[in-house]
Amino acid sequence: MRQHEVRTQLGRVPVQMFAANDRMNQMLIEHLDPAAWRAKPPAKPPDKARTIAAIFTHVHNVRCKWVRLTAPHLKVPLQLNRAHCTPQQAREGLAESAARCEEMLAEALGGEGGRIEKFRRDGWAPEWPAGVEMLCYMLAHEAHHRGQVCMLAHQMGFALPYEASDGIWNWEKLWRECGWPRGPGYGS
Repeated sequence: MRQHEVRTQLGRVPVQMFAANDRMNQMLIEHLDPAAWRAKPPAKPPDKARTIAAIFTHVHNVRCKWVRLTAPHLKVPLQLNRAHCTPQQAREGLAESAARCEEMLAEALGGEGGRIEKFRRDGWAPEWPAGVEMLCYMLAHEAHHRGQVCMLAHQMGFALPYEASDGIWNWEKLWRECGWPRGPGYGS
């Protein structure tokens, strides 16, 4: 009974939250100095650090894995190659993988009676019942990597402009940009 109650209570909120989450990623790429995309981060040893390009391709590729393992009936986007991916390819790939994750979340948590009952985040990890924990895990994973991108850009001398660094915290604006004019908490 709990699972049905959770799905009914959440409605479209998981989809909206994930859309706003993806908009944050898109904002960072939009405002990132192109020279920062493949710049080598300061690390010891230097070959162990991910570039910003590698971080965003990782985010996309992990989303693809979540969809493949959790919702195999959905079309899984093609993975991105971190060595060759351009910012535009990353933006397009992230938009597509976000759309699939939103479909997956709608089926799992949206009260639509979808066929998703378990969240499989990786082949080695135990599966979880589809619940709000699934959404929290997905958002936390991406927030972690956004933090890495902001930190690396700053450390390498490519600090993000205010529109991006602070814009990712303006949820009302993010919500509007995603097509929900009333903002968070209004079931728009």
